[in-house]
Parts: sequence; C-alpha cells; structure tokens
Amino acid sequence: MRFAQRIQKLQPYLFVEISRKIAEKRARGEDVITFAIGDPDLPTPPHILQRLWQASQNPANHRYPESEGLPTFRRAIAQWYEGRFGVKLDPNKEVLPLIGAKEGIGHVALCFIDPGDIALVPDPGYPVYAVGTMFAGGEPYVLPLLEENHWLPDLDAIPPQVARDARVLWLNYPNNPTGAVAGLDFFERVVAFAKRYDVAVLHDAPYSEVAYDGYRPASFLQAPGAKEVGMEFHSLSKSYNMTGWRVGMAVGNADMVNALMRVKSNLDSGIPQAIQEAAIEALTGPQDCIQEHNAIYQRRRDRLVAALTRLGLRCVPPRASLYVWARAPQGYTSAQFATMLLEEKSIVVTPGSGYGQHGEGYIRLSLTLSDADLERGLARLEGWKIPPRQ
Repeated sequence: MRFAQRIQKLQPYLFVEISRKIAEKRARGEDVITFAIGDPDLPTPPHILQRLWQASQNPANHRYPESEGLPTFRRAIAQWYEGRFGVKLDPNKEVLPLIGAKEGIGHVALCFIDPGDIALVPDPGYPVYAVGTMFAGGEPYVLPLLEENHWLPDLDAIPPQVARDARVLWLNYPNNPTGAVAGLDFFERVVAFAKRYDVAVLHDAPYSEVAYDGYRPASFLQAPGAKEVGMEFHSLSKSYNMTGWRVGMAVGNADMVNALMRVKSNLDSGIPQAIQEAAIEALTGPQDCIQEHNAIYQRRRDRLVAALTRLGLRCVPPRASLYVWARAPQGYTSAQFATMLLEEKSIVVTPGSGYGQHGEGYIRLSLTLSDADLERGLARLEGWKIPPRQ
C-alpha cells in the first residue's frame, strides 16, 4: 500500500499527541490537570440549547443542508457584524457559514495556492495555516512573531521578491498562542501591504469576543479597504461555548467568499440546519453570557498569572484570548519543561515549539479548565522550586 507524499510529510496534530499522553496517565489512575487544549469548559447557554432542541424537532432539518447555509443564518451573521464592528456585509455574497472555522481555514488554501506557491504564515501560529498550505502543494514562508515586536509580524522585513510571489497572508488576532492583540493601525498597514503586492489577507478571528479589562478587539474588516483584499474567519466556538456544535463563518471579499463556497460545495454538505438555527439564536439573542463568561476567564487569568509569576516564569496578562503565554525557565526547552510538569506534577501545558520554531522557549496555558481543576493545579505548583538546569 502506498500513501501520498503529503501524508508522509504530515506530523501528528499537536493536540492528538497531548490527548494520548493524558489518556495514558489517567488509565494508570493518575489525576491529570490539563491547561493544554482551548476547549471551553463552560456549557452552551440554555437559550441556545433550547433553540437547538426546538429546531431538531422539525423534519425539514433532518435532511441535507445546503453548503451556503440558511439565508436567515447568513443575515444573522451580517447583522451581528454590523452591530459589533460597524462592518456592513451582503449576506448573499459576503457571508459563508462554516462547519467550524477550522474547516474553512483548512479548505481555503485550495482557493489560492497552486503547487509551489507561497503562503505567508505566522510563527508561532495555529498549525492549520501551514498544513492547509502543504495540502494544496504550497510552501509556507515563516513570519516570525517576536516578543520585542509585541507578537506582530514585521511586514517590512519580508523580502520584496517573496512578497511579490506570495499568494496569501495569514493573520490571527487576538492571537493563539501568544494572546497578543492588534489594533486598526496595524490592520491598515496590512491592507496597504496587500494592495502593494496583490496578496490575499486571511484573518482568523475566533477570539474577538474573549477579552478582558474592558478591551474590545477590532475586526480586520474595520480597516478601510480591507474587504478589497481580505476575508475574516470567525467562530461561535469560543464566544458562545459551542465548540462541539461546529459552526463558524467566513466573511469579507465577495470573490474570495464565492471561491471558498465552490470548494466547500464539492467537499461537504453544509452545517446541520438545527445547529444553524441555534447559531442564529446565539447571534441575535441575549448577549449577557459573553460578559459573564469573560468575567470567569479573567478571574482565572489573574490567578494563573500570579501563580506563574511566583514560580519565576515571565508572562504578561493577556488582554484577550483564552491563553497565557509564559517563558519557560532558563535552561529548559519548552518541551523539556512541559514534560517535567507532566511527569512531576501531572499538569499538562502546551510546549510553544508545537506552534513553530519561534514558539520555542515558551509554554501555553489555557483558561478553559474548571475552577476546581484550576485550584488543584495551582496548589500543586505552590512552593515548588523548579530544578535549575544549565
């Protein structure tokens, strides 16, 4: 049996390996506390579940959905974007529902990348940007995200020939894994760069509603001219604790949205319509749940940052996202420190190297574990002296 070369080059997905290690320790009866995976522990709000249950009783929702989604759902997305960001979207041309943002992110490379083409990919970054590029036969060109640049790519450092050859530029703010944020001034520079080099901008924005201390993240589409050059991916997973329901959207440039719809219509059959109706309820119903959830995450953030600081790990409280990005202790690689935490404290964190070469030296900790698990995990770290390592 012979497999395609792309399978030979494909590394196991980061969280599959983490989940395997957790399962092994738990099978031995060990109590494992995981700060690894950004899957909200808080339940989907009751009014959304009620709409889902009601919609599931309708026989019309038991049949195949359409790839482009319900018109009522597309209108709800457009309405939400205008209310939240002041961005006007044509629901018939500039909105496309997705089976979770990850599905669209993985498929969109097929719209832009031919064999040998370049995609500008942030590092550290969500692995699917580079994997989707590889599946399409393209080559990722790494854009280092560095602490001294506030985890923003230095667009001026991209060689002009690389910029001219690039087909897409991936961005993600609020950022996973670093928790960094970007303002409209940065997005305006991105628009100018995209126009200068004829590059399509793909902005991954699932954490825009998870923010703290009164901060309100911007949408890339708020930048003047953004819809001429780009598309934004969004998700209900983090905003409304709907990771298991798999629902998101791509919005922006009409030609880009149409290209993705054409790919999707040949590869999937769309989102189950009952879930689309639940998503409509999420976007158009009461929004108090977002502030309530963020207050919980902010309290966890503050507890976690304080504990890490007492350990001597350097980290900055994030203004948004579900993650704390912390420096590994001196002398440790990110994988070595993550392994030691797992072996000695049965605590799981994500090594920064799993997000690319420029993530080395950091670890990522998620805020999506229960308060009880958080406190048990922090208690294990209380008074711990990290062994020195040269």
